[in-house]
Amino acid sequence: MSTLSSKKNKSIGAALALSLAAALPASAILAPAPAQAAAGDLDKAVAALRGISTMKADFVQTDRAGQSVRGVMTLKRPGKIRFEYEKGVPMLVVSNGKSMYMVDYEVNQVQRWPVSNSPLGALLDPSRDVKKYGKLVPTSHPDVVSVEVRDTNRPEYGVITLIFSRDASAPGGLKLTHWVALDSQNHRTTVRLSNQRYGVSVADSAFTFRDPRQSSRRPG
Repeated sequence: MSTLSSKKNKSIGAALALSLAAALPASAILAPAPAQAAAGDLDKAVAALRGISTMKADFVQTDRAGQSVRGVMTLKRPGKIRFEYEKGVPMLVVSNGKSMYMVDYEVNQVQRWPVSNSPLGALLDPSRDVKKYGKLVPTSHPDVVSVEVRDTNRPEYGVITLIFSRDASAPGGLKLTHWVALDSQNHRTTVRLSNQRYGVSVADSAFTFRDPRQSSRRPG
């Protein structure tokens, strides 16, 4: 792999692992917003998140430098998620419900931190009270619901803005389409979802990984 490709992969992996963020699309940018969009939508967003038991989706991640990579996301509540990158990107981001791991198979390194310390904890951590720490962000489209989650007492946890579209077939009537997160270092990345499949069978083994530092080791 070339040095340029290596640097790109590291940038992409670090962006997802550290910020797990997204940039707002044109349809959700803060603009003159319909006031009626606020009533009851926060409760609906919380219900939509709690209604997701398992989900698989394709994703496209674009970092703040404009570099994009594709992959497949697998989620199982509470707390488990896996971002499997496309072929040629030797990195993996996975949570086993307790800890989030960024695995770099190119240099045989693993970084680990608690799920609750990640901006994505709003989606994964069952102890994170989305309604307590969340607020609706006005959008320019009545079918787009945007919820910003931040713990003002824990700024190091970052900020995540979850973007939903109204969809009667999705849990709670809202489909998670992407999210916007900002870590404590102001790193932003776009993660957009497509082909969402809910209620699929997902084994817990999907949230383990081959540890490049010791091939027989599995996170506990």
